[in-house]
Amino acid sequence: MQDSKKNVLWFNELGIADVPRVGGKNASLGEMYNNLLSKGVNLANGFATTADAYFDFLDKTGLASKIDVILKDIDVHDLRALQQKGKKVRELILKSRLHQELQDEIVTSYKELSKQYNVANVDVAVRSSATAEDLPGASFAGQQETYLNISGAENVLLAVKKCIASLFTDRAIAYRQEMGFSHSKVGLSAGIQKMVRSDVGVSGVMFSCDTESGFGDVVLINASWGLGENVVLGRVEPDQYYVFETTLKTGHRPIIEKKMGSKLIKMIYDKNPKEPTKNIKLL
Repeated sequence: MQDSKKNVLWFNELGIADVPRVGGKNASLGEMYNNLLSKGVNLANGFATTADAYFDFLDKTGLASKIDVILKDIDVHDLRALQQKGKKVRELILKSRLHQELQDEIVTSYKELSKQYNVANVDVAVRSSATAEDLPGASFAGQQETYLNISGAENVLLAVKKCIASLFTDRAIAYRQEMGFSHSKVGLSAGIQKMVRSDVGVSGVMFSCDTESGFGDVVLINASWGLGENVVLGRVEPDQYYVFETTLKTGHRPIIEKKMGSKLIKMIYDKNPKEPTKNIKLL
């Protein structure tokens, strides 16, 4: 366990026990990075801002008290009020400046990551990781935003701020309210990781069990062309594979079922810095 007050932690400093500090997504990335590299599995490196940095940002900018006032006694069933208050919180965050210590550590870490990959400005994914993800009886995963193909220190800083703002989408506010979670207690970590150029190939999502039955001896893989965000967000009908772990371990053919999806669109890189990815139609 590292210094709990650090603003930024690299993946090799993180493990699954660090969920309270960097959220479930980034803690899992750290766990995989530290356990799979030695087994020959190549993972893209990166770092994460901490929940402490998030709370310091809210305190030092005065946002914490302002957000409390805006969201006090909010009626999430009043959609107009929810939209107005959510928008007001997000605008306040985006107009605020990250405190200097956090900015400096993010920029320094980004430059170091770029150096590791021998480029001036490495292309990264900036992903939100909330400290309340996947709790018993509640799942906050997928409610915050992800930003792909981000390049340049200033753009990374902006993407981190957008991740923080996405903790206050209308959906996220309503869900926390309905589940009885305090808006001021859930922290946000931003994971900054080198992109894998799956836009020139394929990507997918793997589940360690059958998502419908819960059967634990199969692996379910959904795959499609290009960057994986379309699969994650359900924008494409992906190819689907069921892999039986028992026969995989014994050296026999493990694929027990496969279905071909339509895969009508593909997400790729774009040169537009304001819209760094785009979807193209496939025939």
